[in-house]
Amino acid sequence: MPPSLHLHGKRGVDLLHDPLLNKGTAFTDAERDTLGLRGLVPPYVTTQEQQLVRVYESYKRKTDELEKYIYLVSLQERNESLFYRLVLEHLEEMMPIIYTPTVGLACQRYGHIFRRPHGLYITRKEKGHIRAVLQNWPHADVRVIVITDGERILGLGDLGANGMGIPVGKLSLYTACAGVPPAQCLPVMLDVGTNNQSLLNDPLYIGTPQPRLRGPEFDEIVEEFVSAVQQLFPKACIQFEDFGNANAFRLLHQYRDKVCTFNDDIQGTAGVVLAGLLSSERLTGTKLVDERVLFLGAGEAGIGIGDLIVSAMMAGGLPQDAARRNCWFVDSKGLVVKSRTDLVEHKLRFAHDHAQAGTLLEAIESIKPTALIGVSGMAQTFTEDVVRAMGRLNKRPVIFALSNPTSKAECTAEQAYGWTEGRAVYASGSPFAPVTLNGKTHVPGQGNNSYIFPGVGLGVLASESSRVTDEMFDVAARTLASMVTESDLALGRVYPDLNRIREVSAAIAVAVAEVVFARGLTRLSRPADLAGHVAAAIYQPQYHDYV
Repeated sequence: MPPSLHLHGKRGVDLLHDPLLNKGTAFTDAERDTLGLRGLVPPYVTTQEQQLVRVYESYKRKTDELEKYIYLVSLQERNESLFYRLVLEHLEEMMPIIYTPTVGLACQRYGHIFRRPHGLYITRKEKGHIRAVLQNWPHADVRVIVITDGERILGLGDLGANGMGIPVGKLSLYTACAGVPPAQCLPVMLDVGTNNQSLLNDPLYIGTPQPRLRGPEFDEIVEEFVSAVQQLFPKACIQFEDFGNANAFRLLHQYRDKVCTFNDDIQGTAGVVLAGLLSSERLTGTKLVDERVLFLGAGEAGIGIGDLIVSAMMAGGLPQDAARRNCWFVDSKGLVVKSRTDLVEHKLRFAHDHAQAGTLLEAIESIKPTALIGVSGMAQTFTEDVVRAMGRLNKRPVIFALSNPTSKAECTAEQAYGWTEGRAVYASGSPFAPVTLNGKTHVPGQGNNSYIFPGVGLGVLASESSRVTDEMFDVAARTLASMVTESDLALGRVYPDLNRIREVSAAIAVAVAEVVFARGLTRLSRPADLAGHVAAAIYQPQYHDYV
């Protein structure tokens, strides 16, 4: 039995109520007798395969995506092994349910569908006692923590404590996509209030019903949390998720060189987009160093992508100034240029000497980009005029509409292909169905961070890295791009088939671990068989014998 599944004296009802240990009707007769389970479960002993048939049948009876989400979460809460086995058997079908786009709707209604606590909640009341709160967590060997304050959930804005659905969902992907053991995952909601008035007025809101905390006290709570994690879970990597722009950049800058941490919205998104651009080279014939990339949206995702693209272009031989000159941004006020006096700090390095352009279309006509990347959180902003302009300027225009959930996508796959006569190289943040145009079927790629962060996390976990660096996201992106096949490209897809995600994540983990050992970021000695070492760390959702 794996160490993470030790019974710790649990038996009877307590054993059945532990989702990491529960096997339901699959407990053998010997286990039922030894562990005090006789009579507590139906008499017929089933296999996990038989249970899979039952739960999938129940899942398929749900006709509403939110009901499917509730069903899967409920299954996870009572039997983790069966939940992950089911998800892995039907990954392409269920990922949009356990994460984007359905998780967005689930967060919006979280207080109304709430059934059982999952993860830890830290509020202003716990200030000075956060270590004690973390000690309430039942698992001692925590390796991956996803924490949010709920201020910028996907493209939906401030959802306060309802945002707990995001850490829970992200960690489900760590396990499903990369095999990070669920006992080593900890979701955390930093509930410091919300400025969403509809939530404050909602009697079923589960969070602290007060305006969002700002300033030094917020920083003190975060510092206390980070410090407590170092004491209690010294091998843990902290992933900051869906914080507002100002806090996201600031917290990453403050902690990235002090502890093992990263921000998936900034760095993970950057990795998956860089991989998509590298893959698109094989369709467009345009080398990365020759790309002119125009972003709609200059928040944490856009700037993070720009920074990683610049690093990759510099690795390809461009000076930093030239690389930055290849990245342009349009925000809510128009093109980001040096003459503007309203730019916040993180935008300044991408503010170029250029005439102002008030609209995205004007910016396209002026900049003549080869790639257009949407990270705006604003639906339908890649209008027909915008997409047709990209098609006029480029034989194979690269159009990535990455805002989540699906309702926030800058344009649909059907629009991108239809308005460019099928020439667009298209990817989206949430999934779109294949599009048939003039007898040819185009399969849009999904630029989902789940291609990147689970593998990076697995590599950090397996190598016990003390830091997470930008180099790791660069090698993750290059590894991901290298796994796109010619058959993928023939369909127009710039990412691998999602059903290969565990293979992809394992390869990324090995590449990340190589960086860790090469840069001396761990106390471990490099294993002779690094791929085997990573493989040994991967959780498999199988039942184990307890007696």
